Amino acid sequence: MATVLTYSSSLLFTSQTSKLSSFYPLPRPSLSSFSHSLTSSLSISPSFLPTVSRKSVSVSAFTVKASAAEKKKVLIVNTNSGGHAVIGFYFAKELLGSGHEVTIFTVGEESSDKMKKPPFNRFSEIVSAGGDTVWGDPAEIGKVLEGKAFDVVLDNNGKDLDAVRPVADWAKSSRVKQFLFISSAGIYKPTDEPPHVEGDVVKADAGHVGVEKYMSEIFENWAIFRPQYMIGSGNNKDCEEWFFDRIVRGRPVPIPGSGMELTNIAHVRDLSSMLTLAVENPSAASGNIFNSVSDRAVTLNGMAKLCAQAAGLPVEIVNYDPKAIRVDARKAFPFRNMHFYAEPRAAKEIFGWRGTTNLPEDLKERFDEYVKIGRDKKEIKFELDDKILESLKVPVAV
Repeated sequence: MATVLTYSSSLLFTSQTSKLSSFYPLPRPSLSSFSHSLTSSLSISPSFLPTVSRKSVSVSAFTVKASAAEKKKVLIVNTNSGGHAVIGFYFAKELLGSGHEVTIFTVGEESSDKMKKPPFNRFSEIVSAGGDTVWGDPAEIGKVLEGKAFDVVLDNNGKDLDAVRPVADWAKSSRVKQFLFISSAGIYKPTDEPPHVEGDVVKADAGHVGVEKYMSEIFENWAIFRPQYMIGSGNNKDCEEWFFDRIVRGRPVPIPGSGMELTNIAHVRDLSSMLTLAVENPSAASGNIFNSVSDRAVTLNGMAKLCAQAAGLPVEIVNYDPKAIRVDARKAFPFRNMHFYAEPRAAKEIFGWRGTTNLPEDLKERFDEYVKIGRDKKEIKFELDDKILESLKVPVAV
């Protein structure tokens, strides 16, 4: 049985700024700025991972800005596709805006078709701000960057040790002072006590685990960042677009489960600000894992409603049981149909970081871009949607 809900955009709730003020224990005891006691440890065994307690304590946050003497030379090794590609773009622009020197090394060839898509077709913004852009194979990073030296390297490409090792080994041999890695919040095992916080149990067989362990073994100063779903101008992976595609065409939006499952969608500028704080506060960041997420969750049905609000249109939500109609929800829906969200506890504690994600406003930005590129007029096929709706006997207007 399906649950069909219809919402008018004029009735949707409005956003409000999150006012979270409580702090939690730091993930590691080695920070010189303050001390705390650790009360829990991981139940899986990579021993390099920091421990964290879920008990709440009160600590004072601090903010440090880079002085003229602390400007860094930063290398960003950037993936050439997927949802993480936009991270390097935002991070490069933020670093340049703070006066740092930036080189962004993108996997592949500059002349490839992938580079004609966002965010790569906006790399001129990096160059005009004083940054360098290069392309190549990370396995040959030494040749591509011969003669260049960096203070900080961010690997925003590899998902396993085979992909990251050449970059890490080169960085080590080049005496890079700080190594940062974009991991994933998908590394956590499902929990009965959400949200995920730094120190929760991770999947021992996940490729990112091997990378994180290797980093801790060869670098004195390292930090790990675990993003979840991201939103932002220049993103080339469908997320909010999936909802817009259906809403603008007056189609039902099929969402597996009850629709009350919680997830986390953060604007990529929040991740880039977190990364910049790590560059500018290397001793504080060292040896820590940071959930790079928003400080608010959103329900799956809520995401559909917020997308409709951004578009100024009504939305018909159809909730269904994927097992009952024998549909693979992973292929039919862009998010996991379960509670899957993390909390940015470590960044708040260590850096005094605060998120700026405001989904209602950020989705308006994305919808404007959606219309600007003409995707609202593009012919799109909905075969899997049609199969789901037909099984549920939900009519679709032609």
